[in-house]
Amino acid sequence: MEEFYRNILLLFNIPIYAIFIPLEILLSNARALHFYSVKETIVNIYLNLLNAGIDMLLRIAVSLTVLSFFYRHHAAISWHPVAYWVTLILLEDFLFWLEHYVDHKCRLFWAVHVTHHSSPEYNLTTGFRSSVFMPMYRFLYFIPLALLNFRPADIFFTYAITQSYGILVHTRAINKLPRWVEYIFVTPSHHRVHHASNTPYLDKNMGMLLIVWDRIFGTFTAEQPGEKPVYGLTKPLEKPFHPIGIVFHEWKAIAADFRKKVPFTTKLKYLLKPPGWSHDGSTQTAKQMQEGSIKSAVKQKTEPRN
Repeated sequence: MEEFYRNILLLFNIPIYAIFIPLEILLSNARALHFYSVKETIVNIYLNLLNAGIDMLLRIAVSLTVLSFFYRHHAAISWHPVAYWVTLILLEDFLFWLEHYVDHKCRLFWAVHVTHHSSPEYNLTTGFRSSVFMPMYRFLYFIPLALLNFRPADIFFTYAITQSYGILVHTRAINKLPRWVEYIFVTPSHHRVHHASNTPYLDKNMGMLLIVWDRIFGTFTAEQPGEKPVYGLTKPLEKPFHPIGIVFHEWKAIAADFRKKVPFTTKLKYLLKPPGWSHDGSTQTAKQMQEGSIKSAVKQKTEPRN
């Protein structure tokens, strides 16, 4: 079964490496669109290799062991084969949305996830720009699936398939897809919003396969014609190509906040509150920035014109 899964994944992934990325590079160069730069592409590959290495080390030793333990204590549920795979895909995709939401709303996890957002470029290799330490905790979100009688190997296979789809939406070469597709699935347009540092786009469109979770929970925002995405972080990195700094820069910033002369409970808030939170208002969260932007827009509309 594992050999079969590997072959299926190869069928999904080989076209990405061998066809789609080369085509996007050719398109970018032919039209002078500047989707790619050598340095950023190398960083994307470097981060992906780090993530893959940690994932391989933990997959058998931790992830599969933990999920197998809970699978042995699963609920007495008998799944029809079709219902099994459909339900697994839906639940796994929702749990990814939940994990992704927490990654954006808690600075501790944002410190891991931020590497994926740190590039000022947006192309298919950005999909490989992995959150290096995510394999250390990602599997914990899948425990409910094991308890619902979903086999650990099937859980990881489903995640890998949807992750392959998630790579394909990292492109500027596709504008909008048919309306019904845009309503149900995550599309390149939706994910461009997610990677943008524009204030209205921050912390939006967390889904990987389905965009319906964002529509349900209020984190959806459509790409606007008058708001072209600006990719990367709201505060660009000082050393974007430093091999260690690119992974640990947010941890360094957290350490600096922990050195502030504030109560320990306040220090913990710098770790657990959303990125940008500060006790003195010197920095702002995405929500605060968006609220401020709305107030400013309303004020401009209501002010009398001379």
